[in-house]
Amino acid sequence: MNLDDKSLFLDAMEDVQPLKRSTDVHWQPERRASGPQHPDLLQLDNFLTTGFLDIVPLNTPLEFRREGLQTGVIEKLRQGKYSQQASLNLLRQPVEQCRQMLFSFMHQAAKDNLRNLLIIHGKGRDDNSHANIVRSYLARWLTEFEDVQAFCVAKERHGGSGACYVALRKSVAAKQETWERHAKRSR
Repeated sequence: MNLDDKSLFLDAMEDVQPLKRSTDVHWQPERRASGPQHPDLLQLDNFLTTGFLDIVPLNTPLEFRREGLQTGVIEKLRQGKYSQQASLNLLRQPVEQCRQMLFSFMHQAAKDNLRNLLIIHGKGRDDNSHANIVRSYLARWLTEFEDVQAFCVAKERHGGSGACYVALRKSVAAKQETWERHAKRSR
């Protein structure tokens, strides 16, 4: 690039301001080289419910476990022993935006065969605070995903009562791969 080209470029870009960088979704680099992509999610209907909400009191920890899930799995989840493969930050977002972000995030996580997620919803000071409303909706919404096996309050190092760990069901392909790996050992 010569000096004339550079000066033309700088003149053209004089009033351009950088875009605000979104840090709401984090994919671990070893799992994905680039950020999440959602082009096919536009065709999916967001089934997450809105409407009447039972507020979860702040002193009630978020926790859910599907029937049949082994006790050891939920204990390891509670202790934060599973590495988080992706995280979603819902802090200070409107409820409808949280609903849309969660829907996209969960579908992308399932598509990428992720198993362990962290969702940051924030801490409220009273039961009717915005953070607790989002937290209460999150408790309802996560149970609406068939792939969610369990969720619970995160450890302090990951956000404590302002975040939750989510364990997703293993995909059919991952189950097959595990089965094949163990079958080779027993031969």
